[in-house]
Amino acid sequence: MKILVRATNWVGDAILALPALRALRGKWPEAEISVLARPYVAEIYRGQQVADRLLPYDVRGEHRGWRGRERLVEELRGQRFDLAVLFQNAFDAAWLAWRAGIPARVGYARDGRSLLLTRAIAVPRRGEIPAHEQFYYLELLRRAGWLDALKGEEHIPLAVSDAQHRQAAEALRKAGARPQALRVAIGAGASYGSAKCWPPARFAALAGALQAQFDCEVLLFGTASEARVSQAIVAEMKRPPLNLTGQTAIADLPALLAQCHLFIGNDSGAMHVAAAVGLPVVAVFGPTDPQGTAPVTPRCTVVQEKPHCSPCFLRRCPIDHRCMTRIAPETVAAAARSWLEARRASHA
Repeated sequence: MKILVRATNWVGDAILALPALRALRGKWPEAEISVLARPYVAEIYRGQQVADRLLPYDVRGEHRGWRGRERLVEELRGQRFDLAVLFQNAFDAAWLAWRAGIPARVGYARDGRSLLLTRAIAVPRRGEIPAHEQFYYLELLRRAGWLDALKGEEHIPLAVSDAQHRQAAEALRKAGARPQALRVAIGAGASYGSAKCWPPARFAALAGALQAQFDCEVLLFGTASEARVSQAIVAEMKRPPLNLTGQTAIADLPALLAQCHLFIGNDSGAMHVAAAVGLPVVAVFGPTDPQGTAPVTPRCTVVQEKPHCSPCFLRRCPIDHRCMTRIAPETVAAAARSWLEARRASHA
């Protein structure tokens, strides 16, 4: 049996879908499972034992535009898949599976795509399943008849190989990181939009306070598009952090974060990666709801102020961004301090 899984497009969502991917592998251990994903998501899944093949869907490269999508359709048709499981909700996911001639196409009945699916699964209504997003993907499999019950994971892990650990340690050494220092990773951006972002000046004040108390190494992570945010943090700090923003590929992020001892950041893909590789996480939430998208780990502290308008799920705040500006650096520092003190005590 050959199964095609259309993965989600966001890194955080891709990690939250891992329990469902593992359940799918458990249901059909002998099947050949291929995951169709954007290149950066494919890199997150590499080496995780959830797929036999990773098929990058590169809309900025070889699959760009109408001709590129037709090229992808031909590639998929040539694979002769028996079943398509669509974790991505978009119409495009169903259209590709239909055009590729995959005989069984299973996904949620949304985004106007039901006629393209052979099994259009009803979207869970509020309260029917646990609120957290990992259950959304698992429920698709349950409603398709492939799981007897919903069973989420208390910690969604990402495997990092010994070779990746060694390469990351060497990369940080070359970048100037002190070998024996406590390392605090900060992810101050969020691809979803600016409404998710705690102000850079607050991150700078927080980082400075932790440097003063713990003599820790502060490392800034982010994509090239988040460089301005990191630069604003650097400009506010008396003691420069190690700014790796835009200098690391997504494939290297899990191993690099695994070299750190604490992650502090917004609700973002980097937050989920950090939790998945085992870091304690201090997650700053504003317009989104931690009940749905908090990192799946017991080692997490959520910091949140909840004005009447939160959660609004907007990409940009139309008023005064009060859900984030009401969170003081001291509040986040207190949450971070407990994790760092516990780390220091365990290694005394």
